[in-house]
Order: sequence, then C-alpha cells, then structure tokens
Amino acid sequence: MALTRRGGPVELDAGYSVEIDAVDEAGWRRILAAFRDASIYQTWPYEEVRAGRSNISHLVLRKDGEAVAAAQARLMTLPLIGAGIAYVRWGPLWRRGAHEADTEAFRQAVRALRNEYACRRGLVVRLRPRLFREVHSHFASILSAEGYARDLGVMERTLRLDLTKSTEELRKGMRPHWRRYLKVAEKNDLEVVEGSADALFEAFIGIYRELVRRKSFAEPNDIREFRAIQQRLPADQKMMILLCKAQGRLCAGLICSAIGDTALYLFGATSDAGLKSRGSYLLHWRLIERLKSAGIATYDLHGINPQTNPGTYKFKADLCGSNGEDVHFLGQFDSCTSALSRGCVTLGDRLRGAMRTLAGKAARGRIDGPADARDPRLATGNKEYPKRLGTNTGGRGPFGSVLSGSSRSCF
Repeated sequence: MALTRRGGPVELDAGYSVEIDAVDEAGWRRILAAFRDASIYQTWPYEEVRAGRSNISHLVLRKDGEAVAAAQARLMTLPLIGAGIAYVRWGPLWRRGAHEADTEAFRQAVRALRNEYACRRGLVVRLRPRLFREVHSHFASILSAEGYARDLGVMERTLRLDLTKSTEELRKGMRPHWRRYLKVAEKNDLEVVEGSADALFEAFIGIYRELVRRKSFAEPNDIREFRAIQQRLPADQKMMILLCKAQGRLCAGLICSAIGDTALYLFGATSDAGLKSRGSYLLHWRLIERLKSAGIATYDLHGINPQTNPGTYKFKADLCGSNGEDVHFLGQFDSCTSALSRGCVTLGDRLRGAMRTLAGKAARGRIDGPADARDPRLATGNKEYPKRLGTNTGGRGPFGSVLSGSSRSCF
C-alpha cells in the first residue's frame, strides 16, 4: 500500500458541514434517491448483510444545510488494537439529481472521509470511486491533493452501453454474431418471466448451481448473500430478475441492479439443457428494453478482462458493439495516518494477493466458457473486502477472512 501524508484533519471549506452516523435506514434511502451515481453497493441492506450493522458507517456532507455528497463505509478492525480499514466502494456519491456535477462537493467529501476515518479513527481509508480514467482523469489530482495515494496495481475495466440511443440504433450497433444469435432466440418460442420476487431468485439459484457444477469453477459463495440483500431492499431498490423458459423449463437467467442512472449486470447463468436456446441473448435484449423504458441512461456490463476471460469479453463487447464504451476505472485510493493500520492492511493485501495467485493458477483453464453463462464479475478480477477483519472464514490467523478464496473477498 502506498504511503500517504500524515497529519491531522483539514478543515472543510466555508458553508460545508458533515454528519457521521446521524441517519437511519429510511433516511439513507432518501439520500440515495437524490444521487444519480447511487448503486447497490451504497445501499444499507448491501453492507448490513455483507458486514453486519455494527460494521458500517454513514457520512453525509452538507452545504448550507443541503446534502451534496454521501458515502457508506464498511469498517473492518482487528480486535483489541483497533487497527483496520474503512472501505468505500463506488463512493462517495456526489452527482445530485438534475443538478450539475459539483467537483467541489467531491473534494470536500473525500476530505471529510479522511478527517473522520483516517485522522480521527486511525484507519486506512480505501476508496474505489465510480470514476473512469477516460472521463474523470482530473479527479486523481484532487484525491492526491487531499492526501490519497493511488494503488497502480489495481486496474479494472468495464463496458458501458449507452441506453440513450434508440432501440433501433442499439440493435443495429450490435456485432453481427450477437445480433444473429438474438434473432435465433426470438424464433425459439421462448418465454421470459420478469420480477423481483424471492421465488424468482430461488429459481435463478437453481440454474446457477448447474453452471457451477458444469464449469467446475470455484463458486463465489455470495449468491445467497445477494438473495438476503434482495429480501431486505425496498421495492424501488430491488434487483431485477429475468428468467427464460424453453418448453416450460428454465434455460437462462440474469440478475441486474438499476439504481440511479446506471444499471449494473450482476449475475448470469444458462442451465445444462438451455445451452442451445440462446435464451441469454433474449434476456439481455429484453432487459435493455426495460431499462430504456425506466429512463436508465447506461448499462454497465460489470467488468471485462480480454486476456484472462476472452469468452466473457467477446459476449459483452459484441452486445455493446458500436454503442459501447470500453473504460478503465480511475483506480483504488488509500489514505492513512496510522502506521499500525497501514502495516496491518499491507500485510493483509499481500496475503490475499498470494492466495489469489494460487487460486488463479488452480482455476485457470476451468472457468472459460459461454460468456452469458457465468457470474460476470469473474471476468474482471474485481474483488471486494471480506466481511470483517479477524473473522476466520477459510484461512488461519487474524486475517483468516482475507484467505477465504472468495471471488469477492478482497482489500
């Protein structure tokens, strides 16, 4: 982990104030609804299920009394010594409704996060903001000026489909291969079932388990957590579930989250019996139609890695075609004033990296397959923090959770 400047809190500019853990779940839901860059990763149920209520914290930045930025952090600390990390995924939120994006609100928000969690609590503050190098490169200098260092070893890419185009443009822009299989699916007399009910989630898990067995890859072990998250999410934040049936039998399914102005592809699977139906192509197209009707501006395919997962990359790239944008996330940024927390987190990073390398070597060659038939997050190497430091979920010692091998376990 890169070193960052030491020192105490930096005063917010005139007119700005900050609230820490002063909002309840209903209040946080209202705050999220005001931001275009909100996502499932910043919802209350997501972190409550993943980390536990006592391990999440909420920061709200106000200017002249109005909320202009916000962030939900997952807190992970080692027992007794209190060293640890405050992890913010796809935050802070700073793009408000119809307002113009206010870069200064972002600056003050990252300053407030550092003040609270690095300076006052002695934790490493780790941000993975929803910013892209091709669009937001100047934000790196803002983060540097506010005491954050970028980890150049964390490089992630994704594909984003522009849903402001007409359906005719989107279909025409697909690559011929993808458009051809969509036509095949449309002629196959397939039935699509849509909704957010738990019964649909349970049905999806069934074909997802078939996928895991068929492909013999290590299951991410979080599909059940996402089901629990779905049960806790309010109606306006629930994930969208689309299932495809061929002759009355499930053949494909996908799960997507649409919060703010961007939809996020979370899971996709094809059943053993459904590989030739091309149902996944029909589901993605039906989803695109639904997202457009709901006013969603962008469909994020949630990660690509052409080198390690060329099949998944081709599926997503062919879908986007000329209407997609291949972008790189701006990166991971850390700030820390405590040598103890820095040392503990650095050790955890190294242990996790070593275990991930070993797991990758063991799994290499076993997870490639139809791109539509896999958890799309396996395509990126994107990882996420374990539920809490010191919880032994697969490894040994104080960083056991880091060694669990989960595809989402990371920090």
